[in-house]
Amino acid sequence: MSTALVRTAAILAASLFLALPGAGLAAAASGDARAGAATTAGTAKPEQAYSRRGADTCIACHEDQALMTIFRTPHGAPNDPRSPFGAGQLQCESCHGPSDAHARGRGKDRPDSIDFGRGAKTPVKVQNAMCLQCHQGTANHWAPSQHAGAELSCADCHDSHALHDPMKKAVSQNETCTNCHKSQHTQGAMPFRHPLAEGKMACTSCHAPHGSTNPGMLKARGPFLCQTCHQASGHPSLPFGPNNLPGAGGPNTAYVVAGNCQNCHTQVHGSNHPSGSKLMR
Repeated sequence: MSTALVRTAAILAASLFLALPGAGLAAAASGDARAGAATTAGTAKPEQAYSRRGADTCIACHEDQALMTIFRTPHGAPNDPRSPFGAGQLQCESCHGPSDAHARGRGKDRPDSIDFGRGAKTPVKVQNAMCLQCHQGTANHWAPSQHAGAELSCADCHDSHALHDPMKKAVSQNETCTNCHKSQHTQGAMPFRHPLAEGKMACTSCHAPHGSTNPGMLKARGPFLCQTCHQASGHPSLPFGPNNLPGAGGPNTAYVVAGNCQNCHTQVHGSNHPSGSKLMR
């Protein structure tokens, strides 16, 4: 076979290999990054060493569909330098930590990589510290939040491997939140309620899950929060004149003057009371 044909065959074989899902991922990392990891591995304890082949080592065992979908998410984008799979990054080990000892180990003494989500052996603080390496800007208020105080991990709500993070879509977000908030789930199924079940609203329409200075982790205090959707005009607290225009004559009540909508509308998550259409009882 001629030299030209051999070269063409080699190029074609390499192209076919790289076209396979997840194939050749270790090659996506720059030589400098992997060399730096190898240098660190030479001076560190075995459990702190990075694997030599990166994601290719992980995929040899972890190749189920639920994990492989990460390559269709921003976390698995090879052309984004911010992604764990961008050039110069450490791929799976960017999040799961140095895993050479895990890949090589056998039996009960095999060390674990950093794991995420409910039931994970890795402490919540370690899990969240890995996420906050990149996502500090979107979770600036996390540390003092009620969710942090309850020792929730980012992965309790978010799924970095899923094609669609459940917190990004209203219906799946509401389902995720009500896995813990059971009473709100029950109230949300009552006849009079906000349209969460239809996906027209999400829990984050009102709540700030990464932290808030307001009661109930609300995004703002009432009546301001409520009035982002509900107009104040037409409310009984406003005086109306004979032409049905506000500003003159008519009854003038002070229920919401410097007050809160929830002083009266207490059942904001839902009510099954015959007179509950206004979520007042």
